[in-house]
Amino acid sequence: MLPALVCNTLLAFAAALALWVTHPELRAAAAHLVFAAGILPLILGATTHFVPVLTRGTGPARAVAWLPWIAAAAGTGAAAAMGIPAFHPYGVIGGAAAGLLAASGMLGWIVLRARRALGAPHPCLAWYLAACVFLALALVAALWLPFAGPQRAALRIFHLHANTLGFVGLTAIGTLQVLMPTAAGRPDPQAAARLKRDLPLAGAGVALVAVGAAWMQPLAALGVIALLVPVARLARAWMKDFRVEISARDGAPPALALALGGFALLLLSGLDHAARAGTGAWAPATFFIAFLLPLVTGAVSQLLPVWLRPGPQTEWHAALRAALGRHARARSGCFIGAGVLAWFGSVAGFALAGAALALFAGQLILALTASGRTARHDRD
Repeated sequence: MLPALVCNTLLAFAAALALWVTHPELRAAAAHLVFAAGILPLILGATTHFVPVLTRGTGPARAVAWLPWIAAAAGTGAAAAMGIPAFHPYGVIGGAAAGLLAASGMLGWIVLRARRALGAPHPCLAWYLAACVFLALALVAALWLPFAGPQRAALRIFHLHANTLGFVGLTAIGTLQVLMPTAAGRPDPQAAARLKRDLPLAGAGVALVAVGAAWMQPLAALGVIALLVPVARLARAWMKDFRVEISARDGAPPALALALGGFALLLLSGLDHAARAGTGAWAPATFFIAFLLPLVTGAVSQLLPVWLRPGPQTEWHAALRAALGRHARARSGCFIGAGVLAWFGSVAGFALAGAALALFAGQLILALTASGRTARHDRD
């Protein structure tokens, strides 16, 4: 199911880019394609992969494995509701309710796996738990929107930040700290201690940004500063331990490192959005292009071979990983540049992001075709 979720996410991303360019008045629909229909299901799916690793347990039950697809259906419905006025109130409530069901199911499963872990679970698990709590809060806020009256605008801002910085951001920063050593092929001995130390600060930062942006703007600036501290610590650790890998032209490490840089950029974008400045209207697009696109393409290039063929790593896995990671630094650099342009609402930013995403999609198709031929040859 995980490879299918990758395809679903890439299709949602492409559709959102097209919608942003052709119908800029439907920015809310495009944003929900990215976050609700695209990245939310993929993150939940990836969580079902990482949680058994972090708790040294078995794979998810069938019911848990279907939670990402419930979220995908809910997100697609919510995105459609944003573009069809007559469907709007019912689609938003239905999508939020189904998404909350998926989030609650994932949250309960993580807690259960933590209790059944062989020994103490890896500290990254607590980041996933916190991320799911913020997702649930964001969806509760979305459910309350039709009844919020004068608080509707503030509640929408809280929903946006609890989702992007809380759910997506905490999951991503936690995962990056275990994924980078895997991609680089060398351990990060300080990762566990750093994850334990930084989660309270990161969680408090998200809460301050979400509440401050909605109701008390000065708190948002404090939250951004709090979030920048773990990001800076992680960047410093990577420059010390993985400088060679993240400076490479190809492979997952440069994409993951540039995604971290994109996250710092989106924090500034979030601060601007919290202040309700003019460019804040394009903050979700900046988040998507400058952070999610390098993050997803980098993570997929590392994880997709394992998801397609679980088990011992072979030359087939290495070849597919190398093909997907080709030109990663240049591609991710294009995403960062495109995100800066998108900050100002420039169509050129979306065009550049679309071209870089198309490049990755082409690499993916060619790599899968070649790997399929190799697999058939090996069987023969």
